[in-house]
Amino acid sequence: MQGTDRLSRKRRRKNTMAHMMFAVSALLSILVLIILLADLIRRGAPYLNEAFFKNFPSRFAAKSGILPAMVGSVWIILLTAVIAIPIAIAAALYLEEYAPRNRFTNFIKINIANLAGIPSIVYGIFGLTVFVRTLGFGRSILSGALTMALLVLPVIIVSSQEAIRAIPDSLRHGSYAMGATKWQTIRRIVLPSALPGILTGIILAISRALGESAPLLMVGAFSYVSALPSGPMDSFIVLPVQIYTWMSKPSADFKDVTAAAILVLIVLLLTLNLTAIILRNKFHKTFE
Repeated sequence: MQGTDRLSRKRRRKNTMAHMMFAVSALLSILVLIILLADLIRRGAPYLNEAFFKNFPSRFAAKSGILPAMVGSVWIILLTAVIAIPIAIAAALYLEEYAPRNRFTNFIKINIANLAGIPSIVYGIFGLTVFVRTLGFGRSILSGALTMALLVLPVIIVSSQEAIRAIPDSLRHGSYAMGATKWQTIRRIVLPSALPGILTGIILAISRALGESAPLLMVGAFSYVSALPSGPMDSFIVLPVQIYTWMSKPSADFKDVTAAAILVLIVLLLTLNLTAIILRNKFHKTFE
């Protein structure tokens, strides 16, 4: 009996130590994040005014703005979403609802999951080779959007597969029992029920695309554009590339402008992630 009590106390001590270690790690991470954000706000907040959002980049930090980068980011994200989302959802539906359960299908699923973990620079090299040079799209918004679509496709496919796979078969069987066809079941039962997970995956993938710079640098995002893009074949610059360009300048003032641009990008990313959480919770309540 004493041996059992001693063992129990030993386990409780280990459990307490583990909890303390995890709590300290979390607090340290939060502390580092707070310090970084405080430094960004201290340096960048003075530049967050109306002119900063309306001006073009300038060789003078005080006159620099992010208008072309914001417009370019919107172009890239919208085109990426238009290209990637329908293809990704269609691929996920085929793999989960129509494709036969065999080794070849499993091979495809494994490779799609592997593609989601490939470094983004690899997609940039592929986009440079295929879209910029081989297809002749040049250093355009279209080349950047196609490259980013390839980057987010595996992420959206995998998340959509998981959301579709989570739908109970009993819902499908009930629909079939009522005389619905397979497509009617997918359209009216499976897709609406899987929508929270699909939307979450889409928004998180788009958030990743918004913060990427390496692939766009490879396909030809400019460090400066003199006019706002008016079509998919125009040249472009995006927020991460603008941040990289300013950060490489030796002037200390441009470091403060960079901090302001980073704050804008962080707010956009947090907004997208918050939107994913809100939509997921909303649709979960709708379909409960």
